[in-house]
Amino acid sequence: MPHPARVTKSVLRTARKTTKSTRRQDYSSGTKRALLDSATELFTDHGYAGTSLDEVVAAARVTKGALYHHFPSKLALFEEVFLRVQDATTADIEKAITASKDPWERAQIGLAKFLEVCREPQFRRICMQEGPVALGHERWQEAEKASSYGIVERTVDDLLDDLGGIEQLGEAFTAVFYGAIRSASEYVADAEDPDAASEDVKATIGALLGGLRLLPTVGND
Repeated sequence: MPHPARVTKSVLRTARKTTKSTRRQDYSSGTKRALLDSATELFTDHGYAGTSLDEVVAAARVTKGALYHHFPSKLALFEEVFLRVQDATTADIEKAITASKDPWERAQIGLAKFLEVCREPQFRRICMQEGPVALGHERWQEAEKASSYGIVERTVDDLLDDLGGIEQLGEAFTAVFYGAIRSASEYVADAEDPDAASEDVKATIGALLGGLRLLPTVGND
């Protein structure tokens, strides 16, 4: 049977190692968060091309080596910032939609929330203006669909279910509505008066939804 003193020393050594490991992990996590926070602010204010990694590390108060430990390149840093903003936006829209059980009201709430986000400088600059340029159109579209296409798809499915529509129309309706919403968001983001443009879009898509709701059934002769 091990001597009690030896057991105690072994436990203490393990505890010290665990504490050091936890501290390193906490420091690493805090460093990455600081880099992402600083990069988000700089990319929002100056864009991708107008932001240097030297500015990012200076704002985050870390070394260049710490940055490269987490991100191999400026593009990798921007992509994580982009996805971070996208994920936060998707979560906000999902949360807003759950406030109603009526599919038509959820569609209007989701649209209003998305257009509200499009008027925020951070989302507009990073996700809509800089994203396609920095990531390339194909990668940007892929990321956009991964974050928002699912919301549109579920919303459309709920609307068609309420109309007694057939399942085969879901994909087509989703593609049409997704395209319309993406175009509308760009229209709002680029408008001289984003608030007025947003109201125009809500009225237009609201009219389309109203017309769709008047249909007795969808997909039946």
